Formats: sequence, C-alpha cells, structure tokens
Amino acid sequence: MSDLTDLYQEIILDHNKRPRNFREMPGCACQAEGLNPLCGDEVKVFVQVEDGKLSDVAFQGQGCAISRASASMMTGKTKGKTEEEARDLAGRVRDMLVGPEADAPRELGDLAALSGVRKFPARIKCAMLPWHT
Repeated sequence: MSDLTDLYQEIILDHNKRPRNFREMPGCACQAEGLNPLCGDEVKVFVQVEDGKLSDVAFQGQGCAISRASASMMTGKTKGKTEEEARDLAGRVRDMLVGPEADAPRELGDLAALSGVRKFPARIKCAMLPWHT
C-alpha cells in the first residue's frame, strides 16, 4: 500500500484500532479538550513538561478513525519536543492538509499518511482536532 492518497491507509487503521498513548494522565502539567460539533469527535489531550520539553503526551476521547489516528500519531511525534517544536509540527501537518497541493514532506514520516485527508475537505477538521487541542 504505497499510495499516500488513500484515506484509510493501513497506518491510519492501525492507529485507530490500537491507539498509542490512549490514557488519562493525572497530575499532568496541562490538559485541553477539543470538540468537533459537526461530527461529534471529542478529544482530551494531556501534556507533562519537564526541562522545557513535552516529556509525556496522551489523549482520550471518541471519534472517527481519522481523528483517533491523528491523535495517536500526534502524541508519539510531539513527545520529547519543546512547545515551539510541537507547534511548528502542527503547522506543518496543517499545511500538508490545507496548503498548496504537494507531496507530503518526508520529514513528517508516518504523519504523511494523513495527507490523503486533503481530498476530503470535511474530514480535515477531524485530522486537525487533536493538533488544535
């Protein structure tokens, strides 16, 4: 499965079925809740910060496969980054989904699997919900 334009790629299905970092984080440094009222996706993101870096990132919630997979991938990709680096990564994911059509940047790694969402404008909010949260 090498075509990144397929919406439900194997990697997205895997993150949906077996989400990474899907748990509450009592005592975390900060948490936020996000809701997409159009489709009912809900996500709560938990972050622990140590020495200026996101030492742990987790999420809980319910939603479609795209929202859940995006949250799962986000938690793994932002762990160990500074807040600025995490915001920059969120911006690159947003640009991949809504920016001028181009191939997904290689430096995004597995996050490039989300690039197929750009062909389904109504689903972009699903993919971006955890990143906005």
